[in-house]
Amino acid sequence: MYKRIVLKLSGEALAGEKKGVTFDDSIIWGLIAQIKAVMAKGTQVSLVIGGGNFWRGRSADSKMDRTKADQIGMLATVMNAIYVADAFRQNGIKAFVQTPIVIGTMTEQFSKESALAHLEKGEVVIFAAGMGHPFFSTDTITALRGAELDVDGLFFAKSIDGVYDDDPATNPNAKKIDCIRAEDIVKNNLKVIDMAAANLCFERKIPVIIFGLNEENSIMRAVGGEKIGTIVTV
Repeated sequence: MYKRIVLKLSGEALAGEKKGVTFDDSIIWGLIAQIKAVMAKGTQVSLVIGGGNFWRGRSADSKMDRTKADQIGMLATVMNAIYVADAFRQNGIKAFVQTPIVIGTMTEQFSKESALAHLEKGEVVIFAAGMGHPFFSTDTITALRGAELDVDGLFFAKSIDGVYDDDPATNPNAKKIDCIRAEDIVKNNLKVIDMAAANLCFERKIPVIIFGLNEENSIMRAVGGEKIGTIVTV
């Protein structure tokens, strides 16, 4: 069983399949139920949540300045984090949002010591606003926070059930890869996770599990050690 993990969720996952809906509470509460079950077994859980249910960068306007687009994306992750933190509260778990930039009284400013103190008390920490700078993905901040907190696993919940040798959306014969080395992701420039994140995981020897969020009880199964998705070894 893992002692401490960072779980990465996409912003789109919070909205589910409902059109025109930013948050689907039935999905969010289902995710929280799984996380509660994982925590009950002794695993400390922190989260990184994307902002795709609000904002998809310059896809809204290809001429937009990249820095400004990324800043809006960072604020989108803050909104998601605050919403999910309150959903945890409603389910009897204290959750705190930490950001690398000061956002008044809405969030705490990140520090390793504060984050670890929350986790040791059985509380959840949600990392938002990325690094506070443009040009870094939520994959990268997931790996960075994992390295800082000495986690023993990074869990990336994706819309597909792992890593494939080709895009399964366009190639029905694409084969799923059960295990791959972080070094090979970097060498072959595979579009699995952000290259900066893959490099950091490789250097810090942090195991990564990439799995399908939509599979039944996938978070519980992945964190429990069941062989689902793809394991990125170091």
